[in-house]
Parts: sequence; C-alpha cells; structure tokens
Amino acid sequence: MLYLDRPAWPWRGRLWSHLISDVSHAELHVFAEALGVPRRGFDRDHYDIPADRFAMAVWLGARVVPSRELVRLLRQAGLRRPKHLARPRPPRTSTPAASSPARDPVLPAR
Repeated sequence: MLYLDRPAWPWRGRLWSHLISDVSHAELHVFAEALGVPRRGFDRDHYDIPADRFAMAVWLGARVVPSRELVRLLRQAGLRRPKHLARPRPPRTSTPAASSPARDPVLPAR
C-alpha cells in the first residue's frame, strides 16, 4: 500500500508531502514514476512530493495519513532508513564558491 501525508513541509517556496510504501521500495519507485516524480525526489525511504502532485497521488491510490503514521508504517514494515544510518553521499565536486545544497524536507524524527 502507498501512503502520503498532506503537503505541509515548506522548501524552496513550495509545500511538500512525503510518499511511502509499506511493501517495498520497488513499489514506491514504480508509483512515483507513474506520478511523474523524478528519482531524485527519493530520500532514503520516501519521496518528496510537491503539493501540485498531491491530488494526483490520491487519485492514483495513495492513502492520506498523518506524518507520524508514515514513520510508524515504515518502521513496522522494516523500511525506515533514518538519516544517521544512511550511506554517506559522495563528496561534492563543485568549487567552494558554489552555494551549499538546500536541505530536503524530511520525515519528522521521533
């Protein structure tokens, strides 16, 4: 099953939702592709979904739940990948003068 929270997470002037699967990351990737969300929107265990795609995600079958429920469902399914356990990203190759990357919206920590 696929779940998402309401778009309440501000980032870069937009509101975002989080989309998860309690079955597999493969199911999540297939759904996100059908929704037209690029793979770069995947963040460890969820996709960041812009508010303008929220209605389409619901129409395609995602169930709306509170944010804390997303975390509970991920943990119960064994699919939660907290930031501190995620593999480190490779170092940036840009020059120090480049602006630092903006933080992605993330699921609330418990």
